[in-house]
Amino acid sequence: MLKQLQPPVRMDLKKKRSGSFQKKEKKVGVNEQVLDLSGMSLETLPVVISPSINIALVTTLDLSSNFLQIIPESLTARLLNVVVLDVHSNELKSLPNSIGCLTKLKVLNVSGNHLQSLPRTIENCRSLEELNANFNMLIRLPDTIGFELINLKKLAVNSNKLVFLPSSTSHLTNLRILDARLNCLRSLPDDLENLINLEILNVSQNFQFLTTLPYSIGLLLSLVELDVSYNNITTLPNSISCLGKLQKLCVEGNPLVSPPMEVVEQGLEKVKVYLRQMINGQHKNSVKKSWAAKLKRFSTFSRANVNGNINYQQKEGYIIPNYNRIGVFASPNYVYAPKGSSTFMGDLLLMAKGVQQQDQMDIDERKFLFDRFPTVPQGRHQFIEPSLNRKLEEQIKLLRV
Repeated sequence: MLKQLQPPVRMDLKKKRSGSFQKKEKKVGVNEQVLDLSGMSLETLPVVISPSINIALVTTLDLSSNFLQIIPESLTARLLNVVVLDVHSNELKSLPNSIGCLTKLKVLNVSGNHLQSLPRTIENCRSLEELNANFNMLIRLPDTIGFELINLKKLAVNSNKLVFLPSSTSHLTNLRILDARLNCLRSLPDDLENLINLEILNVSQNFQFLTTLPYSIGLLLSLVELDVSYNNITTLPNSISCLGKLQKLCVEGNPLVSPPMEVVEQGLEKVKVYLRQMINGQHKNSVKKSWAAKLKRFSTFSRANVNGNINYQQKEGYIIPNYNRIGVFASPNYVYAPKGSSTFMGDLLLMAKGVQQQDQMDIDERKFLFDRFPTVPQGRHQFIEPSLNRKLEEQIKLLRV
């Protein structure tokens, strides 16, 4: 039994022809005992590595660069004090369930194996700060991984076959680095804003699979680097303009429409300005103008409409099909519909006044519009633009004379 004050040792074991291990001791950091079995072409591990080694005292175990296909359950269960476990570059197809016994484990490197999943018991490794599972065949991660590994600071799962990240990932509040590139991700968790300490997010090279980013990505207030390159993203969330600490944004290899590539090529700050202007509604869309002109051409604001002297044939002229969604706002399927619910003209007036909530309209104006204008069914339209063009505003002013 080693005393606590005894100088720590590094045990580099070399395999003899007899099958036993030769120990070579080196001094290392305080309170560390490192057992290094890396690069020894090992295919199996004995239950007892060496009679002279108390495996329970080992703090770092390096089994990397061998040909191991399994790690004995009994061996893992006895690694009571291990802090670092490195088994990268082996032939492992699974990890022992007893890995959940490693309550002091802080660093786990299982990269470069053939793992298709991680044992659920890994959630018991609540001291874990770094998990490297790159270059495997992972299809999914444990569903509740984010609820249990609350101390995790780095999660690296690049070069796997992940289709999604579990929703619990958004609860890793201490996470600083998330590397999920080179997978098959279809989407990211919605509640990313909970990752308050995340500094680096890399979801690049998911190619045609990743088409959108959640709005909450702009709420990662500690984010310094964001890499979403080589995906199939057409629109960046406007919320990215709120990332005050962001220093690096990689978006190349995407069919971007908003912001356009000519803006992206001008650098991060220009992208932020563009997205900020999108939030403020300063970028005018020519499609919206043509839509407004279409309404005018269909006599939406005609005097016949104001006086209510419209027959059915005239009302047929108000039907405007295929305008479910234009630009960034939804337009009505029909300008005219039988009397029933909210007023179409009422919403237009709200737009002209820059008001988005109907309950902010003056009661008298609402009554005026209810009495004089055709209506559309509830839910058929939703306007989020703060204003119309000058012609529409003038038409609405005429209605109020």
